[in-house]
Amino acid sequence: MRCSFCNTEIANGKAYIFAKKDGTTVTFCSSKCKSNQLGLSRVGKKAPWVKRRKSPGEKKK
Repeated sequence: MRCSFCNTEIANGKAYIFAKKDGTTVTFCSSKCKSNQLGLSRVGKKAPWVKRRKSPGEKKK
């Protein structure tokens, strides 16, 4: 299972799960990620502490 905000791997039983009104569920590794996405409406890839993993086909700039 991966965090919806920072995309880190979450161990079983350690996730925060939030269900939206439309029925979709989002998972978070910490309350920091939860509050940043839901409360502050931030984007994970723009947060300075998130280490973005590049896909194998993506080139360096």
